[in-house]
Amino acid sequence: MARNRQRELALASVAILVLATAVWTMRPGRPSARASGPAAAAATGAAPGGGTGTAQVNLEALGGERPEPEESVRNPFRFKAPPAPPPVVSPPVVKHPQAGQVPAGGPPQPPAPPRITLKYIGDMADPAKPGAKVAILSDARGVYYGREGEVIEGRYRIVKIGVESVDLAYLDGRGRQTIRQNGQ
Repeated sequence: MARNRQRELALASVAILVLATAVWTMRPGRPSARASGPAAAAATGAAPGGGTGTAQVNLEALGGERPEPEESVRNPFRFKAPPAPPPVVSPPVVKHPQAGQVPAGGPPQPPAPPRITLKYIGDMADPAKPGAKVAILSDARGVYYGREGEVIEGRYRIVKIGVESVDLAYLDGRGRQTIRQNGQ
């Protein structure tokens, strides 16, 4: 117990000694022992002869005209060169056929069918036919299963089931589309 008391007193006396030294060195008006000579005098604003002087400030330069900031397209959050502007493309010239003339391309083609919105999830082995595959497709309304040649959702026919894709077409044979398993 006496040993702990001696240790506490020693630590308290060391702490008081450190505090007193810090206060002594930080007190105002005391010249620093390290800062002496012309370099220290210039840094503290003191004249080389021991007196205090003032720093020379050019007040006329502070009140002079300054250029206005310019608009910039610089983006500080972008670390690569800005993309080149798109090339200027003039609109194509369309020649309207005169009455009685047939256009060179023949009659206008019907619009293309809309894209097939099904997604190809994957395939599985057909339990009814060994070696055949069943494609698994989905959209926002449900999940559909089908073999090659079967009709899906009453609108599409499965043309071919590949390793990572499936080929679908509308029932009338137009609009054939390959849908990849990765969603593109």
